[in-house]
Amino acid sequence: MAVVLPNALLTVYVLPHPWERDANGVPVPPNPNSRPAPRGTWPGAITEQTDGTWSARLDPQAWPVRAGDTLSDETGRTWTITTARNHQVPGCPDVDYVQAAATLNPPEVP
Repeated sequence: MAVVLPNALLTVYVLPHPWERDANGVPVPPNPNSRPAPRGTWPGAITEQTDGTWSARLDPQAWPVRAGDTLSDETGRTWTITTARNHQVPGCPDVDYVQAAATLNPPEVP
């Protein structure tokens, strides 16, 4: 078993879920220019992958997070979450974590 140690203080900004729906029942995303209130700041891990995406490990208190939510660290970098899942180990909550894939905002240009 590998242990991923925290390397950042990550703040989670969660959009309202589920999204509002228009008169036709189609989900309408919130205004992208207004950031929601932060849910919390916790120690976490964020690392860049070889394909340019980022892998994040978040405190389980951050759950639920979904695609479109954002993260920021203490240096001011921000990421948009593309996928997330909650890992829970029955009988051992000390090792629970949220795994997320994300893209850096704005993306780095090679």
